[in-house]
Formats: sequence, C-alpha cells, structure tokens
Amino acid sequence: MLKLETVNELTLKVTADAGDILYTKAGSFISGECYGQKNFQFEKMLLGPGGTPVAAALGQLTRRFTGENLPLMKVSMRGQSITYYANEAQHVVVIPLQYGETLSIESENILAFTPDCKYSVRFLASGVISQKGLATSTLTAQGPNAQVAVLIDGNPIVMSNMQSGNTIEVDPDAVVCWAGQGNSADPGFKLDLSWKNIIGQASGESYMMEWGGNRRATIIVQPNERKSGVNIGMDGGSSGQRASRQQNQTLGQAGQSIGQTLGGLGDMLGGGQGGMGGLGGIIGGIF
Repeated sequence: MLKLETVNELTLKVTADAGDILYTKAGSFISGECYGQKNFQFEKMLLGPGGTPVAAALGQLTRRFTGENLPLMKVSMRGQSITYYANEAQHVVVIPLQYGETLSIESENILAFTPDCKYSVRFLASGVISQKGLATSTLTAQGPNAQVAVLIDGNPIVMSNMQSGNTIEVDPDAVVCWAGQGNSADPGFKLDLSWKNIIGQASGESYMMEWGGNRRATIIVQPNERKSGVNIGMDGGSSGQRASRQQNQTLGQAGQSIGQTLGGLGDMLGGGQGGMGGLGGIIGGIF
C-alpha cells in the first residue's frame, strides 16, 4: 500500500509495493530506489484520471475551461520501491483524508495523490475578484488510503474550526487549500469597500475568505501571498489580488483548449477521422 511522507520539508517520499499506482505533477520525479531492477514506470496522462474514457475527457474539458488543468503523470509500481518527488524547492505537506472528506485546492498546489482520491473541478459561489477565481480543484476521499501531497510557498500555518466552531478569516491570496465535508466546508466571502478604496487609501485587506460556525473546515495558509492586483483606486493602488501564476482563460483561449482536447479525443477514438475531431474544430472556431 502506498505511503506518502515528507522528507526535509521540501521532498515527497513514496514507499510502494507491486501493483500500486500514484498520480503526480508531470516532471516532479527527482530520484528512486528499487529492490532489484528498476520496477516503476512513468506515463503522461492525456485526459487525466476519471474512470471511463468519456468521464476522463469531460473532466479534462472542465479543467481546461476553468484554468484548473494540471499536467499529470501516472507512476505504476511493479515491485517494492521508494521514489522521491519535488517542485521548485516548495514545501511539501501530506494530507490524509477520511472517507467522504473533500480537499479544495488550486491545481498548481497539487504535487501528488493516491487513486483513492477522486480528482475533479467544482465551481465556487464566491471569490470572483480573488485569486481563487470561479472554480477550484477538488480531491474527494473514496477509499481507505486517500492521501494528497500539497505544495506550499514556505512553512504552512494550519487552522481549524472543526471542533471549536470559531470564525476564521484568511486572505484569499494566502489560502492554499481547505478540507471538510463537501460544500459545507466552503468559505463565505467578505468584502469591505469604502470611499477610501476610490482614492487609493485602502488597507490592502479589502476582502477575506471566512469560515464561521456553520462552515467547518481545516485550512492551510502559506506565508507567501500571491502577487497581483485589481486596480480601482485613483492612484492605481490595488484593493484586491488576482493570481499571477494561474490566470483565468479568456473565452477564446478556453474555446481553443476545448477544440484541441476534443480533436485529440477524436483522433484517439476514431483514428483521426472521428466525429469528435470535427466537433472540436467547430467549437474552437466559434470562440
């Protein structure tokens, strides 16, 4: 059975047996050790994990449209091995999930996860001007060995109101992820605008994500805020922030991505002449 753990804060160590499978960020492997000959294999995933090919294709389309697409590779273990993964010297935290528990996270912060996690994208009702955008990636535990390795800029702070029911306020640009039972763990969105924002004299903390007594979750916060800006002040100062690493797609970009994905799926299923390829071209042309 797969065992995920952190080594020296910056590296993910995975201990595996024959038949185990791991999903990781493409290109994140740094080293490995086998008992005998090399017994692990890497495979770039065209559509991503999703059960049937159709479900995987729909998941890929959703991730591309929302900007939550993550290049994934599948690591297949054919014997006992220890492998290591990292990304740009970011800190790594391993989060175990209980059955039915959901982790909501930006795709860029995912390093690896086990097959007992269902990977998908969910739309949020808030966060329009924050780095969270309109959608977030989710990993839901569907088995006893659901584990997720998360990438963080710096040593994290872990906050939770699961037991206390306290109110927790977090800057959206510092949030890495949160875990809880389904949609009930999603935060509220607090906006604090006044005439000072218009003249560029805002505090710089004009909006917050809020978890109250009826929104129970465990939240991971990083000390390095994402840099960006929504400029509404007279002096050009920003009162909010938007992601610099991961930008929302325009309709044209989203249409091109969908067209390319459908075209590739048509090639795969119909030898390059399938109706899906034509559908991909039509949708891409519309946008």
